Parts: sequence; C-alpha cells; structure tokens
Amino acid sequence: EVQLVESGGGLVQAGGSLRLSCAASGFTFEDYGIGWFRQAPGKEREGVSCIRRSDGLTDYADSVKGRFTISIDNAKNTVYLHMDSLQPEDTAVYYCVAEEIKSYEPSFESTWCRRPHYLGSWGQGTQVTVSS
Repeated sequence: EVQLVESGGGLVQAGGSLRLSCAASGFTFEDYGIGWFRQAPGKEREGVSCIRRSDGLTDYADSVKGRFTISIDNAKNTVYLHMDSLQPEDTAVYYCVAEEIKSYEPSFESTWCRRPHYLGSWGQGTQVTVSS
C-alpha cells in the first residue's frame, strides 16, 4: 500500500503562488498514476493535475491549464504541484492520490484525472486558501 503525505498548503493572496508536495512511499508495482485532486466546501472532489510515474506524462484540468505545473522527482518519490496566479476559486483542500496503472490499461491522458480512484491511496490533504 502506498503512503502519501501532502504539504505546502497555506494562505496566499490572489495572484500569488504555492508549491504543494506529495511525498510517497511503498511503491511496489510496475507503474502508478499520481494526481492532485481538490475539494471545496459544497463541491465534489475534482481532478486538478495528474502524472504517470513511468514516463512523466501529465494532464491538467482546464481550469488550471497554464497556471499549475505538476512534476515528479522519482529519486525522492515526491510529486509537486506548483501553482501560479492563484485565485479565490482555487481555495480547497488538495489531496494527493496514487493508484496502480496496469499494463493493459490503454490510456492515461484525459482519463486518469477524471476517475474517482476509489481503490487508490489517498493522503490526508493540505488546505489552500486564496484571499482576494
């Protein structure tokens, strides 16, 4: 079972930046997808940005394209989400998730970040608050 710990959240003014970190341990399978999801009060959890561990393929929600960047440091088993031009609408608890990608799964881009990942491993979340 993969263990995930998020960090880096905080309070920032609109237009500011934050970098979130997801430290992972316990990888045992061939490949994983790792992603950032967020949930604001009264809203469903949504995929923000995701990355495939094997080759670094990425995907982003339309709402954050051009503002957020996901990256992975395989040596540190850490995934980062650098967030620029933050807006109040970005306020949410941000969660990291990891789930095995099996060899027969045909796609990642435009699909993995849309899945609920009920069987994935989730972190506890980190709060991001953007003030106007």
